[in-house]
Amino acid sequence: MLSKKTESLSDLAYNHIKENILNLKYSPGSILTESGLAAELNMSRMPIRTAVIALENEGLLISEHYKSIKVKEITEKDILEIYQLRELLEVNALKMIFELKKTYEYSYRIEEKTVRMRAAQNDFYKWEKADTELHMEIVSIYENERINRIYNNNQDELVRIGILSKKSKDHVEHINKRLDKFVECIRNNIYDEALEILMIDHITSGKDMALKQIGKK
Repeated sequence: MLSKKTESLSDLAYNHIKENILNLKYSPGSILTESGLAAELNMSRMPIRTAVIALENEGLLISEHYKSIKVKEITEKDILEIYQLRELLEVNALKMIFELKKTYEYSYRIEEKTVRMRAAQNDFYKWEKADTELHMEIVSIYENERINRIYNNNQDELVRIGILSKKSKDHVEHINKRLDKFVECIRNNIYDEALEILMIDHITSGKDMALKQIGKK
C-alpha cells in the first residue's frame, strides 16, 4: 500500500499532468517522459508513474517504446464522433425537459452554470470546463447513470477540443449572451428557439471550429 505522502504526490502529479493535457500545454501528439515530468514537478519517478498509468487508463496518454509517453492526438474522427454523441444526447434531453414540463426547474439549473461560464470568460480553459458542466446539466434530465458515465468519459476530450478550437474573446462573449437567451427560452417554453441556440451556437459551431483547426495541421 502506498504511503499517504506517496499518494499525495501522485495526486499532485496526476492533477498537474492532466490539466496540462486538457489546456493543451502538452499538445496532442507530443512526447513526454517520466524523467522529464519528474524534473518538471521536482519529484521522483514513482508518483509520476502512478499518475501516468491513471491517465493512460483514462485514454489521455499512450505508452510508447523506450519509456516515452504520447499525449493522445485529436483527430477529425474524434471530433465528428464526439459531436455526433452530443447531438444525439443533448437534443433529445432538451426535448425531454419540455415534454416533462421541467422547463422552469431546468432554466434555473442551467442559469447557474451560465453564471459560472461568465465568471470564467477571461480564462478559456476554465470557461471550457464550465461549458461542459452546463451541457452535463442538460443531459441530467435522463437520470440515467449509464448515460452519465458515457458523457463524463467524453468531458475531458470536449475540453481539449474546445481549447483546440481557439475561440476568440468576442466569440466567448457572444456565446455567453446567447446562453442568456437560451435560459429565457426554456423558462418561457419556447422550444424551437432554444433548440436553435443549442444546435447552432454550441454543437454545429463548436464542431466546425474544431474541424477548421484540424484542417490547418
